Amino acid sequence: MKKRLAKHLVIMLCIIMVSLMTVYIGLAVYYHNAFEYGTWINDVYCTGKSIQEVNEELVKDFTYEGVTIHDKDGNSYPISAEEISYQFDFIKALEIYQQQHNSWMWIESLVRGENTRLSPVVTYNGEKLEECLAQLPLLIQGQDTEESRTVAIIKTNQGYELLNERTAVLNIEEAKAAVRAAIEASQTEVFLEEAGCYHDLELTEEMQATLALWEKLDAFQQCGIIYQMGEEQVPVDASVVCDWIALDEEGDFLLDENGELQLREGAVETFVESLAAEYDTVGASRSFTATRGETITVEGGIYGNQLDQQAEIEYLTDAFLSNKRETHEPAYTQKARVQGKDDIGDTYIEIDMGEQMMYYYAEGVLQLETPVVTGNTSRNMGTPEGVNYVYLKQTDRILKGEGYASHVNFWMPVKGNIGIHDASWRSSYGGTIYQTNGSHGCINTPGEIMEQLYNLVEVGTPVVMFY
Repeated sequence: MKKRLAKHLVIMLCIIMVSLMTVYIGLAVYYHNAFEYGTWINDVYCTGKSIQEVNEELVKDFTYEGVTIHDKDGNSYPISAEEISYQFDFIKALEIYQQQHNSWMWIESLVRGENTRLSPVVTYNGEKLEECLAQLPLLIQGQDTEESRTVAIIKTNQGYELLNERTAVLNIEEAKAAVRAAIEASQTEVFLEEAGCYHDLELTEEMQATLALWEKLDAFQQCGIIYQMGEEQVPVDASVVCDWIALDEEGDFLLDENGELQLREGAVETFVESLAAEYDTVGASRSFTATRGETITVEGGIYGNQLDQQAEIEYLTDAFLSNKRETHEPAYTQKARVQGKDDIGDTYIEIDMGEQMMYYYAEGVLQLETPVVTGNTSRNMGTPEGVNYVYLKQTDRILKGEGYASHVNFWMPVKGNIGIHDASWRSSYGGTIYQTNGSHGCINTPGEIMEQLYNLVEVGTPVVMFY
């Protein structure tokens, strides 16, 4: 009985072993032409699928629009896949992948499982790619010969600059190779600088001498002085300092016995004069928006800024030679309340002699307005136009002139003997009174208004006077 049972067990084990071997062999044969269990390629499930079937799915999911070439200056040059007849498939890569896996060892895939990344095999038209590359500006420029690439110092509107055509020169063949490699790897971008396609060329002795001179020029031009002209800043930069360098009769740089650049005689004086010509406003012509709504031009007057040119020549010469770096407010022989070209500011007295009206603005807000009587135009005593200022304030004055002596309670002279004051002898103001019965040139103002004005206005306040 026991022998029979043992015999049956042996038979059953043999049947099971044969069955398992049959299944194992069958699957090994099956996986010889299909991918093993648990195989993922580029996120596509491949178990039991043939190379052709997997290739169709991979091709369907893969896109390539072309490559963009980036140069060292940040310029980009695209080449589309269509331009070079770009084509691809995964069959060769899949065949190699499958050959690396022994189908008789398929059982390992039950525990291994993997998601493999494969790149397609790429083909493209090389002649078309060469045509595309030949049209790229960076490769056209790169065709210059080494002998034609120079090192020179040139003068521009920004000052002297170095032209060095021998640094970071593109190697065309290396660039083409980098592009081809990117396309063959289906990469969408290639950075030529990162790919090592730029190289420096050797320098001749003459070029090395030019570079040594440039270092001196560059240091000479690095002036750190900035003039603060009101709200504006005027940098004494390379565009200015380049004209301060002394040159010989042939226009070459003049060096001292130590081989250093020299400051041209009179250069600083010329700059300070130009600064004064632009920003001095005493007696200047100004554009002014009148209360009556017009934008007018007012010329002349004693108000304004005037640079102390001698003081600035001395300062700037020392500051430049000492290599100072600072923002500098210049010295003035006459200084207005506001610096810069727009020196009237928003606090001023406006005397519209055409309308015979006077206005006082403080920080842009109208504080007072009143009719006035200005100089008698029929007797050639018309009040002069110009931008002046209150240079004095007095009370209880006797104003004297040829044939008259008049007492006033409030007196604010603005230009010589011409000033703003009350006029107790007048009962009316404004209109056309000034044409036949005007003042000797002063601005006659109603007493009550004059007192208010006197108490509001400070010495130095601009007075804009016009017809």
